[in-house]
Amino acid sequence: MNGITFKAGDGTPGRELKVLGGFVALFALMFYLPVGVPRFDNALKEGLELTKWYAQEHVLLCLVPALFIAGGISAFVSQASVMRYLGPKANKALAYGVASVSGTILAVCSCTVLPLFGGIWMRGAGLGPATAFLYSGPAINVLAVVLTARVLGLELGAARAIGAVGFSVVVGLAMHLVFRREEQAKAEAAVLMPEVEVRRPLWQSVLFFASMVGFLVFANWSKPAEPAGLWASIYAWKWPVAGAFAAGLGACLGLWFGFKWKELALAAAPVAILSFAFPHEPLIPFVVGCAGLVVLSARHGGEGREWLDATWALGKQIFPLLIGGVFLSGILLGRPGHEGLIPSDWVSQSVGGNSFLANLFSSVVGAFMYFATLTEVPILQGLIGSGMGKGPALALLLAGPALSLPSMLVLRSIMGTRKTVVYVALVIVMATVTGLAYGALFG
Repeated sequence: MNGITFKAGDGTPGRELKVLGGFVALFALMFYLPVGVPRFDNALKEGLELTKWYAQEHVLLCLVPALFIAGGISAFVSQASVMRYLGPKANKALAYGVASVSGTILAVCSCTVLPLFGGIWMRGAGLGPATAFLYSGPAINVLAVVLTARVLGLELGAARAIGAVGFSVVVGLAMHLVFRREEQAKAEAAVLMPEVEVRRPLWQSVLFFASMVGFLVFANWSKPAEPAGLWASIYAWKWPVAGAFAAGLGACLGLWFGFKWKELALAAAPVAILSFAFPHEPLIPFVVGCAGLVVLSARHGGEGREWLDATWALGKQIFPLLIGGVFLSGILLGRPGHEGLIPSDWVSQSVGGNSFLANLFSSVVGAFMYFATLTEVPILQGLIGSGMGKGPALALLLAGPALSLPSMLVLRSIMGTRKTVVYVALVIVMATVTGLAYGALFG
C-alpha cells in the first residue's frame, strides 16, 4: 500500500528476539520513569548541570587541543617510530620511564588524556607503555600533588606522588603480562613492517607537538588559591605564553608542513585582533583560531587534510561517549557538593576508618565519579572533615583522577571490553590495597 512493503524474517530469530527485548525494556523504562519524584528530578538536573559545566570548562580548551594532538600523532608520526620507542619490543626502561612521568607535563583530566592515548595506541604503542601513559597523564599532576600536600598535609601529598608513579608502571606491566600473547603477536608483526620514509627530522616533529602541548598546558593553568607565588605568577601570564605556543605552531606549519605563509597570516590576524579587543574572553579568539586551522588544513590537502581527517575521526568516536558518560555520572553521583541519585551521606558514612570495605568503596566511587583536575582536593578535604580515614583518602586520590565513568565508556570503544575491564579492575584493586597499607602505617 502506497508503495511500502514489509519483509518478515530479515534476521535470525535470536536477533529479532533481542531487538524485541530491547524495545520492551525501553518502553518499560519510559513507562515507569519516576518523573516528579524530587530525588529523580534533582538527579536529572545534576546530570545536565555537570554536562553544561564540562562543556564550558573542558571541551574547548582541553578536549579540542588534545584531539588535534592525537590527530597529529596519527597523521605525522609513523607507526614504525611509535613501535620503536613505545612498542612491545621497545626498551622497557625508556618506554615505561617516559610514560610514567608524562603527567608532570600534561595537567589533564581522565577524559582529556583519552584522545592522546587513542593516538599512540592506534599507531602501534605497546599495551603496557600506553596504559602507563593513560594512568599517569591525569594522576601525576605537579600542581595537584603540591595542592594535596599544602591542603591535606605533606604526608598524603608525598604518598600520592609516589603511589601514582609506581601505579603507572605496575599497571602497565600488569596489562602487558595479562595480554602478553596479543603483545607478542604485535611485536612479531612489527618486525615484518617495511621501513617508512621519514618525512622530516625528528626535532621538527618534536617542536610541532611541543607547541600544541605547551598551549594545552598553559591554556588550562588553574587559578591558585593564593594570589602570590610561582604558580600565581605563571597564571598571570598564562594567555601570553599560550599565545606564544600558538604562534610557534603556526611557524611550524609554515616552515616544515608546507602551509602558505599568506594564508597563515590571514588566519592569525583576526585571532590577534580579537585577543586585544576581548582580553577577558579568551574563548572567542580561540574558537576563531580553531576555525582558521580547520579551513587551512582542509584547503592544504596532503598532510594537512590527513591531520584534519584523523582529528575528526577521533572526535566522532570520543565526543558522544564522553558527553553521555558525563551526563550519566552527574545523574548518579551529582556534582561536587551536590547530590545525584546516590545520597552523599552513603559515601561519607562508608569511608570512615581503614577497613577493607572502606578502602574498596572509596576506590570504586573514585573510579566512577568524574573529577576535573584539582577538584579532588577540596572534595577530599570535606570528606576527611566528615570522618574519612587516611587510607580511603589515598585510595580515592589514586583511583579518582585517573578513571571516571565517561573515560571507561570511551576506553571500551578504543581497546575493547576485556582490556578496559582489566585496566579498571587493576586500578581499583591496587588503590584499595595501597589505601589499606597506608592507613595501617599512618592512620
